[in-house]
Amino acid sequence: MDQRQRTEFFQQVYSGSWITQGLGAAAELGLADILVAGPFTCEELAKQTKADCDALYRLLRALASVGVFAADEQGRFTLTPLAEMLRSDVPGSQRAFAIMMGAEFCQAWGVLSHSVRTGEPGFDHRYGLPFFEYMTRYPERHGIYDAAMTGIHGPETEPMLDAYDFSTFRTLADVGGGNGLTLAAILKRHPALQGILFDLPAVVARARPNIEASGLAERCRIESGDFFEAIPAGADAYVLRHIVHDWQDPEAIAILRNCRRAVNPGGKILVVETVIPSGNEPSFGKWLDLMMLLVNGRERTQDDYRRVFSQAGLELSRIVPTAAGVSVIEGVPAV
Repeated sequence: MDQRQRTEFFQQVYSGSWITQGLGAAAELGLADILVAGPFTCEELAKQTKADCDALYRLLRALASVGVFAADEQGRFTLTPLAEMLRSDVPGSQRAFAIMMGAEFCQAWGVLSHSVRTGEPGFDHRYGLPFFEYMTRYPERHGIYDAAMTGIHGPETEPMLDAYDFSTFRTLADVGGGNGLTLAAILKRHPALQGILFDLPAVVARARPNIEASGLAERCRIESGDFFEAIPAGADAYVLRHIVHDWQDPEAIAILRNCRRAVNPGGKILVVETVIPSGNEPSFGKWLDLMMLLVNGRERTQDDYRRVFSQAGLELSRIVPTAAGVSVIEGVPAV
């Protein structure tokens, strides 16, 4: 690789953060939702979004250069397949995540060097609050966060169900189950299965309508509480999807230990997360791990999971990969 190629590499890398900001601005303005009824000129879009026309044109031109939006011969802007994902009303919508990446997460990434020097979460340093306390204090941002997680993690559900057989259980508890959509999908796939949705009181209040709308109210018990204190007992399996990576080892072990106490004899603990590969192999999870550093969490390797499972009184029995890049990490109570 010569000097010019090396320089071009860094230019592409640097522009990645610019594109993130551009997507965040477009998502905040709701441009994709407006353009469903398009095409529209920049003047028309500026009027609908109350934006400066010249600045908006420059944003759209830049995003169009990477395939997000497109201008026709009349200078009107239209949706592209990529821009469709910024709509609010499509499956797997990326709009909420684009907003967060362009706002809170961008600010946290800006102090990554502080986290690397100190080991402290950059989010706390930037906002003066731990991430989840911030979300509790600002419920409108928590709503965006919930939508962002659905957009990012929603496409993992069917591959998870294809890879792991939940039909061997009678009762499954979703710990930190959020909006209830994951548990609803599992219960729909396995009609004989009963469910328990467990999360903080304010969270399960938002999940209840989803469970009822899915027609699963008779098969799903909803309970609230704090998983650091206690977890509802009596399930054959406890699934924690993108929960353990939110925490450092002491907290992760405490959550898993409470699951170990609650599970029925012969039951299983199922952690659904990215497993970091060893060596120099490229991995999205290695970059995701840096983002988790900023909010006081971490991604883990197979050896890491074996260690935290052991300290929680569990034995790592197997890791089941899925087609979506995450794995089901299965643990059983240690003898």
